[in-house]
Amino acid sequence: MSLRTAQTIAYPSPASRPRRRNAEPTAPHVIVLFGATGDLAKRKLLPGLAYLAESSLAPDVRIVGTAMEDMPVEEFRDLAKSAMHDFGVHKLTDEAWARFAQRLSYVGTGAGPEGLAAAVATAEAELGEGARRLHYLSVPPKAAQNVITMLHEADLVDRSRVVMEKPFGHDLRSAIELNDHVHEVFDESQVFRIDHFLGKEAAQNILAFRFANGLFEPIWNRNFIDHVQIDIPEKLGLDQRADFYESTGAYKDMVVTHLMQVMAFVAMEPPTALEPRAISEEKNKVFRSMLPIHPHEVVRGQYGGYREERGVSPDSDTETFIALRVGLDNWRWAGVPFYLRTGKRMAEGQRIISIAFKEAPRTMFPQGSGVGEAGPDHLTFDLADSSRVSLSFYGKRPGPGMRLEKLSMQFSTQETETAGDVLEAYERLILDAMRGDHTLFTTAEGIESLWERSQPLLDDPPVVKRYPPGTWGPNSIHQLIAPNMWRLPFERAWRETK
Repeated sequence: MSLRTAQTIAYPSPASRPRRRNAEPTAPHVIVLFGATGDLAKRKLLPGLAYLAESSLAPDVRIVGTAMEDMPVEEFRDLAKSAMHDFGVHKLTDEAWARFAQRLSYVGTGAGPEGLAAAVATAEAELGEGARRLHYLSVPPKAAQNVITMLHEADLVDRSRVVMEKPFGHDLRSAIELNDHVHEVFDESQVFRIDHFLGKEAAQNILAFRFANGLFEPIWNRNFIDHVQIDIPEKLGLDQRADFYESTGAYKDMVVTHLMQVMAFVAMEPPTALEPRAISEEKNKVFRSMLPIHPHEVVRGQYGGYREERGVSPDSDTETFIALRVGLDNWRWAGVPFYLRTGKRMAEGQRIISIAFKEAPRTMFPQGSGVGEAGPDHLTFDLADSSRVSLSFYGKRPGPGMRLEKLSMQFSTQETETAGDVLEAYERLILDAMRGDHTLFTTAEGIESLWERSQPLLDDPPVVKRYPPGTWGPNSIHQLIAPNMWRLPFERAWRETK
């Protein structure tokens, strides 16, 4: 039973609710970047903000960086310039960089709430009346509550929204405590729990693919789909994140915050409209329909050499790999297994959603025709930046006789005339947060539902099994998915754009 009691929320009727035909202009924003000297800020946030600030997409902004280090603003600007040069997807000219640098300021957390408030007030004065605030918490989960308290003490809650990084809690009780603490300061409408996977063009394309095409929506159910795989292996190891990873592991770091969010896009019912509240409600219905995650449906792994990593306990039981079977108890998906897999130091880095359709009868085809030899037909979404989709099916091989082989049709956003308009995931999500659009963010109810379904696994996790770095995980993953097979690795190549 949930630790939360049900609450009844009265929403205005559709007739009385105003409908937004055209998006209103976004107000100027002061963006307060907590953890401004950290790895995420350098790799994604500062380069993304630099691009948005110089584009026509974002309003006029000022960025106030803050972190534990005490440094002059010029040193912070140098750090931001190096980050943009090393990691930026969109490069800036020298003139554009000079303009962006003037939008940057910095205050160390040692200055306290008063120092932060003064820095924000200075930035707001440059923007004029009507400026709003976006607080981005690029900090470890343990520090999130302290930052929320600091914002309250600095009187920086009004006209504000707050973006919170994952993981959001580590079990149901901690998630409720964190939500309650946040809600003491911010209204839920002000909170944006970020999952950068949902900011990817390919993830959003799932909604378009499903709901805009009469070809696929009628067959998107248990009558035609055999199983679904969401597979996100990583080649990287800890990348100097041992302290964080030891207390988190693959399940809390990736499954609850990323893979299950993507699963909701695959499994959700059609929303009444493409608007934040309608989409969030359909995602939450998916989470409420999830069956509890039991240990016998999970394989935990740890790559060889993990315990020798700096900062890792020599007897660590933390999983660097996890594969699990998830069931949804609703009319559309009852009996259809969802297989989720992710891990560190694996054979390849991929981000694949694979929909396996039920196989047709084969009796009419002669023995040796090849039908069924390459497995079922698959619809594959690649969540990489190229945002690719592939549909595989059997077709006749040219020549005499009836010999079949697997063919595929492929699409990539890089092949379109608007490929240059694709935003990097964090850029898209920061822009959405400034606009107040919750479509691609997680709600308090959603994250609590996921932790509640996870409790049997958290209470009694199976023993981790070793796997060699550069492989696809422990051998027992094949028993987990039997009689099906993992789609990765597979023998097919994406068509590259020339």
